[in-house]
Amino acid sequence: MSGETNKPIIRCSWASNELSIHYHDEEWGVPTHDDRKLFEFLMLEGAQAGLSWDTILKKRENYRAAFDGFDPVKVASYDRRKVQALLRDPGIVRNRLKIASTIKNAQAFLKLQEEFGSFDRYIWQFVGGKPKQNSLRFPRQIPASTPESDAMSKDLKKRGFTFVGSTICYAFMQAMGMVNDHMTDCFRWRPLSR
Repeated sequence: MSGETNKPIIRCSWASNELSIHYHDEEWGVPTHDDRKLFEFLMLEGAQAGLSWDTILKKRENYRAAFDGFDPVKVASYDRRKVQALLRDPGIVRNRLKIASTIKNAQAFLKLQEEFGSFDRYIWQFVGGKPKQNSLRFPRQIPASTPESDAMSKDLKKRGFTFVGSTICYAFMQAMGMVNDHMTDCFRWRPLSR
């Protein structure tokens, strides 16, 4: 009986350092319905394009400070002077296209909120309003994209979003708990599959 309490915790293999372990254990795959957090993650997933998620996790607090806590109203109103300041900020990925994308996406995000009442109501429609439960045993089984992420990407682009390809959308869906892609032997899979 006492041996059971000493069993090692099994996690998804990508959670390999202090920052990613905390993110994996506390956030990744937890269904999220808060518009500000949904905006933050969609923007961070776009910023991550071509880089490792660890790079973005390390810069996450800097991103929050640089982008006014990911307040879409503030971000949508950024002007040329603010863009120049962001391009000089070593705490974020200083990519002109990604910075411009965040501003453009904030503007599109506000239009979606107005149209649907919340971004949450809009974005969760792509999975029918509830998390899609996967039963994956090996990381190689995780798809890069799905028909749902394809549809999300296509619709977001039609509505003026950028840096929202299907792979980025699928990573966003995983992060926000729209799909449970924890491995079945991971200690987080069962509680999130209920």
